[in-house]
Amino acid sequence: MKTPVGIIGFGRMGRCYLKELQQNEAFEVAYICDNDAESREVARKQAPEAQIVADDQVIFDDNNVQLVVLSTTADARLQQIRRACATGKHIIAEKPIADTPENEWEAVRLVEQSPIMSTANMYLQNSWYHEAMSEAVKSGDLGELAIVRICHMTPGLAPGEGHESEGPSFHDCGMHYVNLARWLAQSEYKTWHAQGIRMWDWKDPWWLQVHGTFENGIVYDITQGFVYGQLSKDQTHNSYVELIGTKGFCRMKHDFKTAVVDIHGVTETKHIERPHGGKNIDRLIALMAESIETGKRNICMPSFRDSAIASEYAWKMLEDARKNELPSIGTHEELEEIWEHRRNLKDGYGLLPRLNKNV
Repeated sequence: MKTPVGIIGFGRMGRCYLKELQQNEAFEVAYICDNDAESREVARKQAPEAQIVADDQVIFDDNNVQLVVLSTTADARLQQIRRACATGKHIIAEKPIADTPENEWEAVRLVEQSPIMSTANMYLQNSWYHEAMSEAVKSGDLGELAIVRICHMTPGLAPGEGHESEGPSFHDCGMHYVNLARWLAQSEYKTWHAQGIRMWDWKDPWWLQVHGTFENGIVYDITQGFVYGQLSKDQTHNSYVELIGTKGFCRMKHDFKTAVVDIHGVTETKHIERPHGGKNIDRLIALMAESIETGKRNICMPSFRDSAIASEYAWKMLEDARKNELPSIGTHEELEEIWEHRRNLKDGYGLLPRLNKNV
């Protein structure tokens, strides 16, 4: 028997979840909820098998629904997590799991005291290429891991376009990389020093670089920003991860279509090239299906605790950047030009559904 699912929030990520759930034989989409009438109309076309509702309480009141996917904005999630725990529904939540560190840790306590299965979409932890890099470290062929380097810069979500409850770009997106560095280092953060810049006179930094140490002595640097050629004629990005050991190294790069991992170890050199896999939602859903079937939470699923830790340190790093002279370069007029440009893009980085309704 298939597990009935309710999707709450049908923006860009909600639509991604729908696509993968429809292709997974373990689940059936019973409900889709969104408070926007146009989003509900899109849902009716894409999921004629589901009930389309404007009030998510309908989903929590239905005892047949066993799993909820929370893809609303962060400020709505804690209340939804409370109701999911109270009604015994398993949870897949977008990150951050709530809108403030205090609320995120309450969400952690709620799910850890509940028998339900829960996971947060920290999708980089589930990617095949980062798993390959982690295995290379564990093999010992790189020697002892010493340095973790991560860079992710795209045109991406422009300031003021949405997701305000998820914070500036280094929190909204960058917390993925804060989590990834911690997972690769297998240690907790010890020190950090951050520098950011307020592009286009926006109130928050939209590019940030941070470096520091983990408790086990590994050093790291993380660079993230949605500033990479917002008005370029041909848009592109720069995304890589490097793990440098005492004897060898491995590195990854991707173009959102294909990912490449090069491993330069003591005993062998590997070149691995496979499809990128996008946000790996298919894998997250498969892990949840296995967990529900066996009654035992698969440890490969990123936890609410993982998400809360990554979010907390992303906020701390942003706060540190604010203390270290936060220059402003660019004008609000340029930002308005970027907004207009992105409103007319049909294919671009991080476009919201309202900018491209047919996606």
